[in-house]
Amino acid sequence: MAAHRNKPRRERKRRRVTIGASPGLVVADPNAPKPVIHVIAYGPDTVHEQAVTRPEELRALRGKWPVLWVDVNGLGDAAVLEALGTLFGLHKLALEDVINVHQRPKLERYADHAFLVARMPDLRDGAFCTEQLSVFFGPDFVLSFQEREGDCFDPIRRRLHEGKGRIRGAGPDYLVYTLLDALVDAFYPVAESCSDRLDALEDEILQHSRPDTVTAIHTIRRDLLTVRRSLWPLREVVAALGRDTDTFVTAETRIYLRDCYDHVVELIDLVENYRDIGAGLMEVYLSVVSNRMNEIMKVLTIIATIFIPLTFISSIYGMNFDTHVSRWNMPELGWEYGYPAVMLVMLATAVALLLYFRRRGWLGREMLVPPPRPGTDREQA
Repeated sequence: MAAHRNKPRRERKRRRVTIGASPGLVVADPNAPKPVIHVIAYGPDTVHEQAVTRPEELRALRGKWPVLWVDVNGLGDAAVLEALGTLFGLHKLALEDVINVHQRPKLERYADHAFLVARMPDLRDGAFCTEQLSVFFGPDFVLSFQEREGDCFDPIRRRLHEGKGRIRGAGPDYLVYTLLDALVDAFYPVAESCSDRLDALEDEILQHSRPDTVTAIHTIRRDLLTVRRSLWPLREVVAALGRDTDTFVTAETRIYLRDCYDHVVELIDLVENYRDIGAGLMEVYLSVVSNRMNEIMKVLTIIATIFIPLTFISSIYGMNFDTHVSRWNMPELGWEYGYPAVMLVMLATAVALLLYFRRRGWLGREMLVPPPRPGTDREQA
């Protein structure tokens, strides 16, 4: 749970340029990883992959391949990013958005290229968070920026090397679609994990809830909110690409983008359902805790009620009036069977009260908690 509690502080951390600075100023975070550049250049018949240490090495590859995919992992060197921007003619405002990794998913169109931002799920630190993915694409290139190494694009790289599907015969727009499709698919395990955690929490609440149950519910709802913030604007990005006829997206790729749009909408529906279930679990938890507290208070009240008459009887016999002064001063004090008789009277009083409470239904009735019925909202989701 400690990792989950630390996560919001990391996500709320914002690094911005100085107030009043010139627009398009690229200021790298000194704590960010240094850029590592991987290049995959491919065409219908062949594919070439290499690591690049300096952006100038890309000049020899630019224009010689139908598609040039440059994947940059790490944003800790502003000079490298500016050199890439100069080489590919990227807009300075877009480069500023790349370096400031708090952007919401969006799509920007420029004269000779397009720029999109998406949020990619990240589970490498043991807690769920998102990482910014920035993608530029033009007639013959795709340039992607990630905060650090490690992503969900390994299946795409394998398809490029193996030549499976139509990816090597298509243009940069289809590569962008595959990146978005892989990113969207990476949210499905997150949604399934939240569903499993909600199932486990429901069983825990109905059987033996613990004080940290509220923390677990809040953590799941917070993760679902993070997913929602990533998917809602991404839906508009994918829809805009699917309708785009002015840039570099072909009619055939727009068909695939519509399928990706359906996946995003499906995920949003799942997330909304899980959020409602999480809110319902909080209400169930509070209701169960309240019912259990009522049961405890009922038992304590019954015990106190039983002892009230017993205390009354014992207090009377604790007054110790002298029987020699008056024959009315508690004659039982001098009776041979006075003590056993009083104890029997007290026992009979307690038993009579217990029988009365049971007859009225105040004692012996178990707390009624309805079990989850099949066909609930979670199973339908």
